[in-house]
Amino acid sequence: MRRAHELLREEFRRQGLGLPLLIQGEGSRSELLERFRRLGNAVLVGAASFWGGVDVRGEALSLVVIDKLPFAPPEDPVLAARLESLEREGRNPFLDYQLPQAVISLKQGAGRLIRDETDRGVLVICDPRLFSRPYGRRILASLPPMKLAREPDQVLLFIAASRKAPGEALASAEDGSRSVVSGRAG
Repeated sequence: MRRAHELLREEFRRQGLGLPLLIQGEGSRSELLERFRRLGNAVLVGAASFWGGVDVRGEALSLVVIDKLPFAPPEDPVLAARLESLEREGRNPFLDYQLPQAVISLKQGAGRLIRDETDRGVLVICDPRLFSRPYGRRILASLPPMKLAREPDQVLLFIAASRKAPGEALASAEDGSRSVVSGRAG
């Protein structure tokens, strides 16, 4: 997270972008969210744990970038015990537990983007497994209805069009090249 913040800061400086750049941990959660809302054009870098309870409506939040699919770390001893138990029952731990949990977490992250019918935005998912693994289709199908775009130009067209038609979302998935997914609230 800190590295992403540093890279963004360097790129903003290089391109002369005057966007405020915030990072989780710069003060309390409520202070950070208040600054984010008040600034209206800030970039906020946060971990998956920051998603829960975030409610930013309107123009202040128009892009959510998720760096990787939110699978729980396999080295977690509680998770390992649960997966082992599922295996003993003859079940598939990945399909029966890990994938559904990741889907729930991803939907929560995506849900930060469109809070009501007037919100619009772009969801970028940077994990290539969304298209390189068979379970990627299941994950995509679990998201709210969205247009899928895999090229940056499609995203820019969506943003231009959505300024005229609020209440839409574009989801983007990056698979090593550049890509995007999009959709409509409701």
